[in-house]
Amino acid sequence: MKIKRHSAALGFIAAGTLVLSACGSDQNVPQGGGNPALDAVQVECGTKPVSAEGSSAQKSAMDVFARDYGLKCADQKLNYTKSGSGKGVAAFTAGQIDFGGSDSPLSDEKGEVAAAAQRCQGNPAWNIPMVFGPIAISYNVPGVSDLTLNPDVIGKIYQGQVKKWNDPAIAALNPGKQLPDIDIVPFFRSDESGTSDNFQKYLSTATNGAWTGEGKQFRPGPGVGQGRDGSDQVAQSVKATPGGITYVEWSFPKNLGLGIAKIDSGAGPVELNTANVGKAIEGAKIEGQGNDLKVDLDSIYGNKAPGVYPVVLNTYEIVCSKGYDPETAKAVKAVLTVAANANPQELEKAGYVPLPEAFKTKVLEAVNAIS
Repeated sequence: MKIKRHSAALGFIAAGTLVLSACGSDQNVPQGGGNPALDAVQVECGTKPVSAEGSSAQKSAMDVFARDYGLKCADQKLNYTKSGSGKGVAAFTAGQIDFGGSDSPLSDEKGEVAAAAQRCQGNPAWNIPMVFGPIAISYNVPGVSDLTLNPDVIGKIYQGQVKKWNDPAIAALNPGKQLPDIDIVPFFRSDESGTSDNFQKYLSTATNGAWTGEGKQFRPGPGVGQGRDGSDQVAQSVKATPGGITYVEWSFPKNLGLGIAKIDSGAGPVELNTANVGKAIEGAKIEGQGNDLKVDLDSIYGNKAPGVYPVVLNTYEIVCSKGYDPETAKAVKAVLTVAANANPQELEKAGYVPLPEAFKTKVLEAVNAIS
């Protein structure tokens, strides 16, 4: 059974507000300073600061966006309050902010589409997918520095059906490797988490419904694994536990030096890196119409093509297609144009991936159409 759902989250950033002053020029003069890609980017900065609120998943990406925005637009500010997707959408539809950050597109069933159109002076709001970040399957297996898993085995580990690292199902994916005869110790998020929500959606899609857990509360098999509060805690627990495994945002195992499993979706092992995540994004189908770029997540999670790393989450910027005053429209377009061209190295350090060129073209077409 193929299950279609449309939300994505990274639940690993604490709450707070980002306020960064810009230090560039309102005359579109390239300022340099660490991101050569911005040299060719032309924007009209406007005269108003930009306010945004919502998904905490975007916080570290917003740091990168705001720094790059500062290279282009003088005496401007990007104010991003990370309060959660629901509050971001509510603040946007209430007209309190210029754009909302959300882990999922606007919901027609919840009345968000209609409320957003009313806020936008009778014009539709658009969902623009700007921030993408992979989930790593992170492990600590003594003597093993190169490990391949597939969605079925990962699901069975968390269901308690695969309990040892030298289980035949794991050995079959890792021919010729010496796997130790030690217990697998799964860790999962005990708090409500967008990462758990996204990871369970991936497992459900990639296992054709064999994984039945869903939602922000992770649902392992009875008595399986150990819960921890927050991404830092699950990652640290794996680091401290021989035999440990968890699902966590890319930046955590990178910073801790933990193993990151390759994923075999049926066409061979695929490493988690920017290029392979980019292939998943390139293969994403758009469900929305025109410049409403709502992503069909099944087209990412179910992508079994060679070289694709499919455990990828995306968040959206919710914007008015029309209805802004002219200066606000300029400023919103400037911020999002810079965001689409953000520094790839800085994004990767923060655990995200840059937009692939073809996908970035779609995003920029939508941004440029804002008025």
